[in-house]
Amino acid sequence: MSAEPDEVDRLVAAWTHERPDLDVSPMQVMSRVARLAHHLDRARRRAFAEHGLEPWEFDVLSALRKAGEPYALSPGRLVQETLVTSGTMTNRVDRLATRGFVERLPDPSDRRGVQVRLTPAGRTAVDGALTELVEHEKELLAELNDDSADVLVDALRVLARRFA
Repeated sequence: MSAEPDEVDRLVAAWTHERPDLDVSPMQVMSRVARLAHHLDRARRRAFAEHGLEPWEFDVLSALRKAGEPYALSPGRLVQETLVTSGTMTNRVDRLATRGFVERLPDPSDRRGVQVRLTPAGRTAVDGALTELVEHEKELLAELNDDSADVLVDALRVLARRFA
């Protein structure tokens, strides 16, 4: 499949002209990934905003939702799931609790611990935002056929392994 030249093609051509001594071919992939990441971030923010959520709120709420019934995790587990510091998580849980999206409960398996549990309002918010996000993402991928999408998934999985 050959597409019309895009901004990255022009960027690569300019660098090839200016630096013929340097193989800039990795930019063909990485510049497109970077540009897509920027556009996807904006689309995610729009999808979440339509449900009154910030991206960080969606991250915490979705970690709880994905945990399954009773939709509760320890703060330490939330830190692992969302890749933030414990201080940041404390602040985030406080803010989500103020909005009525989560509640803190005693940990039934550890008297000293707490669990953060998704409330019905939190579940409604995260489910709505997820539905909106998936619809946006389907639109973005609509030009790819199933085979192209599968090849892209496999290639991105290979690239992402380096960061796992």
